[in-house]
Amino acid sequence: QVQLVESGGGLVQAGESLRLSCAASGSIVKINEMSWHRQGSGNQRELVASTTREGRTRYADSGKGRFTISIDNAKNTVYLQMYGLKPEDTAVYYCNAAIMTSSLPYTFSYWGQGTQVTVSS
Repeated sequence: QVQLVESGGGLVQAGESLRLSCAASGSIVKINEMSWHRQGSGNQRELVASTTREGRTRYADSGKGRFTISIDNAKNTVYLQMYGLKPEDTAVYYCNAAIMTSSLPYTFSYWGQGTQVTVSS
């Protein structure tokens, strides 16, 4: 019913930038919140940044000052602009969205398949 597709990951050198995108599609009535999470090898999945549909944002300390999350409600798409990437940013980045669909009277949490970000030193 709902699909989240991430894109924009890749292999970059330390100090370079990437912009991740996550587009939601399907029987979407309303998206209340979208967020980015990441999971490195051997690590737990952690929140990177989140945004409400109104544009209220929150950031983890790890990306604060380097990462910017934004949402385009018309396109049902969330972005994560990452500057000054570090090797420690290497992880699979997952998109999450709290979405109300036509089949449910409440929001449900959906996950994308993830996109790999690798930062070399």
